[in-house]
Amino acid sequence: MKTVQLLQYKLIASVIFTLLIACNSTTTSDRDHLVFRYNEYKNINSLDPAFAKDNSAIWACNQLFNGLVQLDDNLNIQPDIAKSWTISEDAKTYVFNIRNDVFFHEHELFTNNKRKVTAFDFKYSFDRLTDKKTASPGSNTLQQVLVYKAVNDSTFTIQLKQPFPAFLGVLTTKYCSVLPKEIVEHYGNDFRANPIGTGPFKFKRWEENIKLVLRKNKNYHEQDSKGNKLPYLEAVAITFLTDKQSEFLQFSQGNIDFISGLDPSYKDELLTQVGKLRSKYTSTVNMVSGDYLNTEYLGFYMESKQTEIQSVLIRKAINYGFDRQTMIKYLRNGIGTPAENGFIPKGLPSFNHLKGYTYQPEKAKELVNQFKNETGITEPKITIATNSNYVDLCEYIQRELEKIGLTVTIDLLTSSTLKEGKSKGTLPMFRASWVADYPDAENYLSLFYSKNFTPNGPNYTHFKNDRYDHLYENALKEVDLNKRHRFYQQMDSIIINNAPVIPLYYDQVIRFSRKNIHGLGINPINLLHLKRVYKSKL
Repeated sequence: MKTVQLLQYKLIASVIFTLLIACNSTTTSDRDHLVFRYNEYKNINSLDPAFAKDNSAIWACNQLFNGLVQLDDNLNIQPDIAKSWTISEDAKTYVFNIRNDVFFHEHELFTNNKRKVTAFDFKYSFDRLTDKKTASPGSNTLQQVLVYKAVNDSTFTIQLKQPFPAFLGVLTTKYCSVLPKEIVEHYGNDFRANPIGTGPFKFKRWEENIKLVLRKNKNYHEQDSKGNKLPYLEAVAITFLTDKQSEFLQFSQGNIDFISGLDPSYKDELLTQVGKLRSKYTSTVNMVSGDYLNTEYLGFYMESKQTEIQSVLIRKAINYGFDRQTMIKYLRNGIGTPAENGFIPKGLPSFNHLKGYTYQPEKAKELVNQFKNETGITEPKITIATNSNYVDLCEYIQRELEKIGLTVTIDLLTSSTLKEGKSKGTLPMFRASWVADYPDAENYLSLFYSKNFTPNGPNYTHFKNDRYDHLYENALKEVDLNKRHRFYQQMDSIIINNAPVIPLYYDQVIRFSRKNIHGLGINPINLLHLKRVYKSKL
């Protein structure tokens, strides 16, 4: 299979430029510096931003679409299609002033192939997002909104049910992108493969599971600090090799320009045990890393009928029963922070500095023995569902937990099957991660609010606690930042005490790029911005 994939990739690489940027007087090598190439091993199911729920789709949609506001690399809220906004004194009414120089990507359905964006387009886009017929996984994004309307072409207002300080951050998600009604209705469900947005790049070609090509939007509205129009690149080419080792091989050979994250198949080849780039790559590769608003964890389905899952003794024993420090050092080459402080990740101001679970094997054994005595189950068993990307971590945890008296089985699933099982509640215990959609701890704590049970929300564990719900609802209304953070930390403590999850580590963004890539940047939500990227000739 790997050989077939490599041959497939070489075929793609050989034709992609002649398909897209061929020029009678210019060779492919002369144009190579105008195309940014990366691989998306998780595949992309849709280019409709209403379904951009994971990084693979979010990255692509970020090149194609814009919203009212956007985040910079420091997670500051910046203007986008809204050039400015005001917030009422009661913090419930937002008035956005829409730019008059933003156009949708050219399309034959538009008069003269062009159409300007207005506030009414946001009204339509929000209506579509929240319409049950759309069935968007981001349909609850606007759950705090009472009403929104387009006052005129250049004014869009949103009124909240109650103050919600994180609301501007919510609006930066790709779910809230602006769409043209006539295009969406023309394509219907096929809009997923015929996206028309306002972004720095426009859709050119998509051969599903093989390649996706985006071209420069010459009418893009943003400029750099010197007044030069963005983007700098002419095209973005995305391939879909599903094997991470093959992806790394293509990167090391210079066939793709960057890779993100650390995979077991190549981590020891690239990095030393202490997380430094090996000397053989320092002349050709740049490495950057930083805090990532991503908590990796094991979750329990709290409505499972399995006695072990229902027992807080077993859930706590697992939390105490393996060494997160050792796991990060040897399985992650030092990349990441052991999750010993609750569920809210490092990098957010409400990060809980109180101790959660540390490695205490004797305490873990005591809890397991207490469970055996109370239930009469002499051989407690659990099964961890995971995919191939995290099987090494799960095997490490398996070995450690067997030392404290638990029998552990690993159920290796495809990513899609794992995702479906989590959503439907068919997996008693599962590996998962949560990457922030917006930079506020509410984004993480919403996973344990009882009104967010899957499949209608992100509460995969089906955790329910009345005290927790009360604190969550109070936090949503609290405009004082310090008070809100205290609510967040109290909720995080409830999660620690009830242990519906086992936090593994707070991740780090880590990016490897070729030396001729400039302006790529890094940010704590690992959003891929390509509008300011450029490549120098080799």
